[in-house]
Amino acid sequence: MGLRTKFNLVFILAFGIGMGLAAYLLYQTVQKNARDEVRQNAEIMMQGAQATREYTVKQIRPLLELQMKRQFIPNSVPSYAAQQNFAALTQQYPEFTYKEATLNPTNPKDRATDWEADIINEFRNNSERKELVVERQTALGPALSFAHPIQIKNEGCLECHSIPANAPATMRAVYGDSNGYGWKLNEVVGAQVVTVPMSLPLQRAKETFITFMAIQGAVFLVILIILNILLHVVVIKPVVKISDMASRVSLGEEEVPEYVKPGKDEIASLSASFNRMRRSLENAMKMLGE
Repeated sequence: MGLRTKFNLVFILAFGIGMGLAAYLLYQTVQKNARDEVRQNAEIMMQGAQATREYTVKQIRPLLELQMKRQFIPNSVPSYAAQQNFAALTQQYPEFTYKEATLNPTNPKDRATDWEADIINEFRNNSERKELVVERQTALGPALSFAHPIQIKNEGCLECHSIPANAPATMRAVYGDSNGYGWKLNEVVGAQVVTVPMSLPLQRAKETFITFMAIQGAVFLVILIILNILLHVVVIKPVVKISDMASRVSLGEEEVPEYVKPGKDEIASLSASFNRMRRSLENAMKMLGE
């Protein structure tokens, strides 16, 4: 096995180990960044929904109190207002969803699905948990769901959800007396759930990873070519020249020119030592001939 082959094998092995480690770390980093981006988007949307709820309670609901006695107006309900506001966004971004999922909702549309019920029960079983992130597969690909608990902290909510008799007659006329009652103060009755698709950020992360690895591979190839050229010019070519001269001298050839490698590196030192040995050998042969 020649010197060039040994050098290339060692270099490729070392680079392969380094590239493998870099690939693992880079993949983990870009995947984490993609998930952080998705979560940040979900948090922004959650804050938007929360702002809509607060605005409805403070600004809209007081304006509609008198009309609510004659006709139930769902726009006065914070949950309805937040979900309707988010619905306008989903016209342009249908993959994004927001739902105030409830175990026992007034409006059947808000009833929690199985996976949403799991989130609600997690909040009910762990009162200290204030948010939950869930990744799951959907028909449109992987998605991240970001959830906040819906906890009854205001006794005013119980006017509509304690017992049917306390609820506005106009609301009961719309939704009946069967659902959305029996809520208690400080009870977690549901969860705000924002769902954001992960396919695009993960795809961008994958493309970034592939691009970086392709660039790294191209850099490796260029470095390998340059090092092989330097190896040939600086090491292999002079060594082959000296080896050829040594072979010719050992076979008794007398008209072998000296090889002088300029410089102060190891190859130059080797060529100088070989020339001294050759001259000593010639002098020794002459002395024996006399």
